[in-house]
Amino acid sequence: MKIKNFLKRFIQDEEGATAVEYAVMIVLIIVACLATIYTLGTQIDSAFQQVSNSLANPSGG
Repeated sequence: MKIKNFLKRFIQDEEGATAVEYAVMIVLIIVACLATIYTLGTQIDSAFQQVSNSLANPSGG
């Protein structure tokens, strides 16, 4: 009888599912942030390289 009640409560308990959902959301947010940082980082690096090259080799004008 106790095992039946335990199983019934375990199946109806949704706290574990909620924790998993939050974990999945956090992982997706982290992946999106890392992708954004990586993309912006390479673009910013490229822009700094262009500025550096322009300063190192100025064209007369």
